[in-house]
Formats: sequence, structure tokens, C-alpha cells
Amino acid sequence: MKTRLREVWGQGGHAVNGWLSIPNTITAEIMSKQDFDSITIDLQHGLIDYQTALGMLQAMSAGSATPLARVPWNEPGIIMKLLDAGALGIICPMINTAEDAARFVGACQYAPKGYRSSGPTRALIVHGPSYFDEADDTIVTMAMVETVEAVDNVEAIAATPGLSGIYIGPSDLAVSMGKKPGLDSTDPEVVAAMDKVLAAATKAGIKTGLHCLSPAYAKAMYAKGYAFASLSNDVRILSAALSSTVAEARS
Repeated sequence: MKTRLREVWGQGGHAVNGWLSIPNTITAEIMSKQDFDSITIDLQHGLIDYQTALGMLQAMSAGSATPLARVPWNEPGIIMKLLDAGALGIICPMINTAEDAARFVGACQYAPKGYRSSGPTRALIVHGPSYFDEADDTIVTMAMVETVEAVDNVEAIAATPGLSGIYIGPSDLAVSMGKKPGLDSTDPEVVAAMDKVLAAATKAGIKTGLHCLSPAYAKAMYAKGYAFASLSNDVRILSAALSSTVAEARS
């Protein structure tokens, strides 16, 4: 299976990821028509449940972006259901140890590499009859490093066999360090922790990604060596566009 995200990475490029928090197939379809390399359906902090995510995955088939999902937790059941529904990558929150990372990756891979149960109901329909043979090498697995504990263990996490990359959650990382949450951090301590994560992932030969608020910050992170950046989310982008449009009318 060829995916746009894998192709971008294979060419040494920087992937631009869209982020869906609104539980709606129309917004998912609109996002799928934009020039994203991948789009993530957020089942953790987004307002989306599994059944809605399934419809959104169907709507996203209209575009070329690689469909990803962020699961609510490191729980095999929801990871496997989303993969069976057609997601081609999973972002998993709160991976704090190498053992956490191994459990996560194992849920995404069939035996003997992992323990994923076989039953790719929709995935087989949309990704073709060779899905079983190609899934382990196609599915993107990104472990979220977003706590002080995870940063302390990041080299062991990054060394997990089958892990595609590490995805930094800047807000939770800041909170874990006793600071206020927020994206596009310039706090020296937070930045130093992020740099440590990037260095560990680079050493392990895997990708590093993070959630950004502005395109300018994302481009600065690409320049530092990040290979994946999420641009805000649909809620923030829609709110900002509406606010600006209404303010201009009232001016």
C-alpha cells in the first residue's frame, strides 16, 4: 500500500498534518480536499466517538491525505477497531515508558511482530486484498511523549521495534513540568525537553512530530529536524476565520 505520508517521509520531506476535532463528516470531507499529507481524527480531546470516526474516515476517502487517528488511551480494543475501520496510522497519548510503547506498537501489528487481531473489515475493502501482507509495514505508529517521565525515558521509547515516530504533546508536557499549557512554546525548559526528544528520535532513526498552532512555528520546527507537524485543529481554524470575518464586517 502506498500512502502519501510514507511517500513524503521517503523523500525526506516534511509532512503537514490536519487535525479533526469536530464530529462531522462534512468538515472531514472539506479537510480531505485541502493539501494535507495526513489528517488525524482526534478521539481523545476531540468530540468524536468511534461510530462518528467511521463516517469521517469514509468521507476522507475523497482526498489523498493519509487517514490517522489519535486514540483516547493506550488500549488495544480501540486501536484495533480504528485500524480495522481503515485508519492507516495511530497516534497514542501518554506513552511514558518503553513498556507502554511496546504494548502500543504490538496492538498495531499482526503476529509474530505484535498481537493485533485479524479482522480488517473496512480496511480490506478500501486498502485492497494485500492488506494483511502489507499492513505492518504501512501502518504509522506514533507514541506521544508528553510528560517528564516520558522525556526521561525517551531513548528507550524511541528504540521500540516497529515504532514509526514520536509525537510531542507540548501542552501536557508543559503541565507535567509545572507550567501552563499552550502550543508554540518558547519556554527555555520546555524547548530543552523537546530538543531532547528530537535528538533521541533522530538517533533511533524514527520521525519526530508535534502539535503546532501557527504555520510559522511549524516551519521553524521543520528547520530543526521535525518531519511531521499538525496545524492547529478544525475548531480553532473555524473559530479564527469566523471571528476575523465578523470583525471585518463590523469594522
